Amino acid sequence: MKTLSHRILVMGVSGSGKSHIGRQLAQTVGATFIDGDDYHSPANVAKMASGTPLNDDDRSEWLGTLAALIADYRARDASLVIACSGLKKRYRDRLRLGDSELQILYLEGTQTLLLQRLETRAGHFFKGDTMLASQLADLEPPDEKEAFNVSIALSPMQIVDQFAATLLLPTRTPS
Repeated sequence: MKTLSHRILVMGVSGSGKSHIGRQLAQTVGATFIDGDDYHSPANVAKMASGTPLNDDDRSEWLGTLAALIADYRARDASLVIACSGLKKRYRDRLRLGDSELQILYLEGTQTLLLQRLETRAGHFFKGDTMLASQLADLEPPDEKEAFNVSIALSPMQIVDQFAATLLLPTRTPS
């Protein structure tokens, strides 16, 4: 029996747990995990590290790179989980150019919870509440037709289990 492949976007603002949940989800569904942040240009990283939010122009090349990665996995019929903020609908539409059937897991949380998480995170280039406020202002949350929306107040494993249950995963037959 052929295993179904999936291309999945784990999206949300910084501090929502995209990378952590994305890694767990990839392990659960047998996919490769890619952190979209690893594909930002040095100029984008420097801009964010200085506390300056990215704009649409800054994100354009980055989104094109991620869409190409998604397309490569689709062409090989390989499973991929990619973490990317995907703040605006047009950004998600751009990523779907890589796979029109891209599945989306949207991690939503309150500003208070997100800020608490960001304050305890060490070693990341994303800085402070000004940048979070900028992301929240840019955020165009997907509706339930576009994405599986889940609260980050749940445990990472609960989130992964709930989303994995929505996928058409092959069932194992007893030996």
